[in-house]
Amino acid sequence: MNGRHIISQAVLFLGLLVVIGCTTVRTIHPGAVWPDDRGQQIQAHGGGILELGKTYYWFGEDRSIENARGFRYVACYSSDNLVNWRFRRQVVKLADPEQLGRGWVLERPKVYFNAKTRKFVMYAHIDGLGGYKFASLAVFESDTVDGDYRYLKSFRPLGYESRDIGQFVDDDGTAYLISEDRPNGFHIFKLSDDYLSVEKDVCLIPEHLEGGAIVHYDGLYYAIGSHLTGWNPNPNLYATARSLAGPWSEFKNIAPPESNTYGSQSTMMLKIVGTKNTAVIFMGDIWKPRAQWDSRYLWMPLEIGDGKVNLPEPMDWSINVKTGKIMISKNNGTGKE
Repeated sequence: MNGRHIISQAVLFLGLLVVIGCTTVRTIHPGAVWPDDRGQQIQAHGGGILELGKTYYWFGEDRSIENARGFRYVACYSSDNLVNWRFRRQVVKLADPEQLGRGWVLERPKVYFNAKTRKFVMYAHIDGLGGYKFASLAVFESDTVDGDYRYLKSFRPLGYESRDIGQFVDDDGTAYLISEDRPNGFHIFKLSDDYLSVEKDVCLIPEHLEGGAIVHYDGLYYAIGSHLTGWNPNPNLYATARSLAGPWSEFKNIAPPESNTYGSQSTMMLKIVGTKNTAVIFMGDIWKPRAQWDSRYLWMPLEIGDGKVNLPEPMDWSINVKTGKIMISKNNGTGKE
């Protein structure tokens, strides 16, 4: 092979790389299969996002078919644009730690970074079948964001039942846990300094909701949640307050009630503070109870402000995480195949 041919081959190869780079997916398709960097369907159900520097880490329930029976798994993915996700690893692979019996659950994992201890702390709902009577929090800890999360303990926050949980970190860095307490309502708990326990019940909203999420936007706190209908979608609601301690406004629908939140259930509101715009993204799960591994995700930018929230009909969309600018496609994003 002569030198000229080698140069031609190199130019062709570089051109191919450019083409591949230019065709990197930059669009979110709500409800569609969302593949990771391996081409496998993302397994991050009931999850949450942790932002570190310029990288987003998505944690969620890994319900892959090939998972070993009797174990529960949490997967971790990373991205710099919220669209293309790299599978890091399964950060939790856990056998029943509390002798809850066959069918025990580990749900809605949420990860916090504690700047004081330099530890990563994960909370999740841990329970057994038969009425979810254990109703407790599971606590894990790791030295690195995608390391092995060590199971530490389970407990009921300040003695209250806890099922679906959510996470919220305020603009001042204070960490909170949102918890569904079936007898009483919707708790907003402040975490202890080391994040390993609950320090204070900031507010009990006497509304029976799960899938709780909170965001602080333009001077107001917005809370959203889902009615208690199990796997079945329902009209998710929102309320607002000047303080996390309340008083909270009346709850209203975030989407047309007949849409049942477009078949999804809330898990988090992600705020992206860009150089030109602040966007708030609704993160929801489209559950498939008979094929849980194939449950999908409905992510859409919210129309939010002046005490109002609207979840638009799902459409394909993209975001520039640096500027915070959103672009909505005219194509329907229902994810139907």
